[in-house]
Amino acid sequence: MDAKAVAALRARVLDEPFAKMLGLHVIDIDDGYAVVEMVATEEMENIFQMIHGGAIFTLIDEAFELACNSHGTVAVALNVNVTYHRAPARASKVRAEAKEVARTRRTGSYHIIVKDEKENLIASCHALAYRKGDKLPFMED
Repeated sequence: MDAKAVAALRARVLDEPFAKMLGLHVIDIDDGYAVVEMVATEEMENIFQMIHGGAIFTLIDEAFELACNSHGTVAVALNVNVTYHRAPARASKVRAEAKEVARTRRTGSYHIIVKDEKENLIASCHALAYRKGDKLPFMED
């Protein structure tokens, strides 16, 4: 595991405006792996007073972003396929866990699961990243 990459990624998320706005918290980052949490708030509700799918997608995307960039090189999303299983309850803690399934020089495949604190399955996702190969631009030498 590249400890410098993990530290740099954690610092970037703390400074990321969108992550701050939604209250995303990095729980863990490892090689090809990340866990991110948020609390489902009233401000995240859609017209049906359920947590908006866009909020859940953002949580998924943050975990995916951290997992695929954990190797210290730039990786960007090519495809993200999400299945929403149920809406989390307001005020529940929602956790996305991203795991690398396969990685080549140019691509990475990830499986992301979202659950609430009662282990209810909220969403599942398969995502594909393009690995550019460039060093993360915000990493210190």
